Amino acid sequence: MLKRWLKPLTFVLSLAPLSWCLYQVFLLSQGQPHLLGADPGKSIVDFNGQWALRFLILTLMVTPIKQLFSLPLVAQVRRMLGLFAFFYATIHLASYVVFLLELRFSDILADVIKRPYITVGISAFSMLTLMAVTSNRWMISRLGAWWKRLHKLIYVISVLVIVHLTWLTKSEYQEAFLYGLVIAVLLVIRVARLGWITRRNTVDGK
Repeated sequence: MLKRWLKPLTFVLSLAPLSWCLYQVFLLSQGQPHLLGADPGKSIVDFNGQWALRFLILTLMVTPIKQLFSLPLVAQVRRMLGLFAFFYATIHLASYVVFLLELRFSDILADVIKRPYITVGISAFSMLTLMAVTSNRWMISRLGAWWKRLHKLIYVISVLVIVHLTWLTKSEYQEAFLYGLVIAVLLVIRVARLGWITRRNTVDGK
């Protein structure tokens, strides 16, 4: 039963943040009380950026959860979670261009040069885009062993996103620290697991 409903449920829940954001925009457009604050455009940019990071973390958590709790079923939604990370990152970037740059596309290059945290963010988004377009079965078969190597970029992306978040935060670094701590733990688990596999293979080889 759970196997049948896991993907649809994950899909619906993953759209919940976007639904909330759109509802707040609707309230704003109607002149009703909303939760987007004094600068709604910036709030929308930040909100979707945070959810892009959260979906990255959820994607990274799939393998540890699968192994630590013997739940192979969760692996079925890893690709979906990764694509939602890309989805919210795309909205984050689009919102930045629309609300903060006001569609002045010529200012994007200037921002990349002037603000290093934008450069880091664009770099992370470019890598995430590469992962998204190669996440289908056809690309997996075409890339072969290179596909796994390419999709290890998620660890690099996660670190870049934390750098991006920390750099643009002018005060109150608690949130960036918390996200960074979670990602650091997940990376340590990944490294420890690879070390354990290497030692096991060495023993078996003997």
